[in-house]
Amino acid sequence: MTSVPVPEVDLRPQSVLLAFFGDYASEPGSVVAAASVLDVLEPAGVGSHAARATLSRMVKRGLLHRVAEGRQAFFGLTDFGRRTVLEGRERAQVSDVVDRSWDGRWTLVGFSLPEASQRERHLLRSRLSWAGFGMVQSGLWASPHDVDVVALLDDLDVVEHVTAFRGEPLAPTETARLVAEAFDLDEISARYVAFLDRWRAVGGADDVDDPLTARVVLSTDWGLVLRDDPRLPIALLPSPWPALEARDLQRRIDKRLRRAAETEARARLDVRLLD
Repeated sequence: MTSVPVPEVDLRPQSVLLAFFGDYASEPGSVVAAASVLDVLEPAGVGSHAARATLSRMVKRGLLHRVAEGRQAFFGLTDFGRRTVLEGRERAQVSDVVDRSWDGRWTLVGFSLPEASQRERHLLRSRLSWAGFGMVQSGLWASPHDVDVVALLDDLDVVEHVTAFRGEPLAPTETARLVAEAFDLDEISARYVAFLDRWRAVGGADDVDDPLTARVVLSTDWGLVLRDDPRLPIALLPSPWPALEARDLQRRIDKRLRRAAETEARARLDVRLLD
């Protein structure tokens, strides 16, 4: 039987922790002993010092809450942390990596914010990127998806500085040039190719050394690969598009790891449900 180690992936500790809690302690009221968290994160490449420091930062940011029981510390997701995890899970597990039902129209968002509104400008750009927009030119962003711009701008104090349209490009604008200017397809493709290179050995192995940690690393890695992908219509993408193969590999590995990982989780993790 062929067994392979967990791939070495350079991951941010907070991303690994969110994936961990999302997979094994997302139920409301669930808390996990700090020792259990460290036990899983150490083989994922997150040392105990970094893990403890990140847990504390996530408490301060409102993603986690801390509960003391005797000399033990337990951590669980807050409501905000749970929403963050579920949003990422929706993006990673439910949505497709390409849009197969594009109607040929684009959503355009233009904005011009005062010079003093640098924070709002940064937040708006981040929100647009997350929603699948690319920058066509300064102050003009485009997405081939039908985006609810009002919902996108919710809680941002920028509405009076934003203009939104939905329609089709007109000559002399060519769709291929619009895509090339708004999105770096080479960079997006390279992230999927790198994911395939990291995980192919696991996909072809009979066994993995540490299924619990491997699944957490897989969830984290896949979520980060997807994070900056605008999920463009397949009609706008070169063929073959590596995201499709990467998605199939991720699903196949996750399905194979799931049962063994959940068995290990029951044996290794001190997870409790608060009243």
